[in-house]
Amino acid sequence: MVKEELILVNFWSSPFGCRVKIALEEKGIPYEYKEEDLFNKSPLLSTINPVYNKVPVLVHNGKSVCESLNIVEYIDEVWSDRSTSFLPFDPYERSQARFWADFIDKELYEASKKIYRCKGEEQESGKKDVLRILKLVEGELGNKPFFGGDNLGFVDISLIPFYSRFYTWETFGKFSIEEECPILVSWAKRCSEKESVAKSLVDPIKIYDFIVYLNNYLTK
Repeated sequence: MVKEELILVNFWSSPFGCRVKIALEEKGIPYEYKEEDLFNKSPLLSTINPVYNKVPVLVHNGKSVCESLNIVEYIDEVWSDRSTSFLPFDPYERSQARFWADFIDKELYEASKKIYRCKGEEQESGKKDVLRILKLVEGELGNKPFFGGDNLGFVDISLIPFYSRFYTWETFGKFSIEEECPILVSWAKRCSEKESVAKSLVDPIKIYDFIVYLNNYLTK
């Protein structure tokens, strides 16, 4: 049997790359990890992702798959015989999972930047936006243990990497996400008990230290 080539090219702090790691771990798929230096991008990255020149990229038998949500869905389809499916079988439920994952993808990361990159009114605006987004997502979760029901699903994998950034947002913004979104924080803690998530999430303190460094780097 020919051994499959599976390489994840990523940057350690990327919440988007974390999604891919969780998906691979959840399915129990062995892979090679290659760290990319985003401050000095390699020729490899421009070769495997010439359109955006961004991580993460999954290289499967020489073929590149880009964009984290697309990669997670690709993993789910290619290794459909492993574990449970990340996406529901029902077409409507599947469309809803894709909607919420896309919502998180487009809204949360950009809104959160205002909390640690801005001050004054812009920072307050960022805090309000982040809490608005998290409360909307919390409402979608409801009283289910996971967005995927009894199992970790597509929306869970999309959102949980940002849990590593809650500490940074709270420290810069001087607010408590747990006070505002207790159900969502309980969900995040529950997700963190799963081995696939625990192995993949980045230490919140390391994320905070990196963002402090990045802020200083960008203001030089």
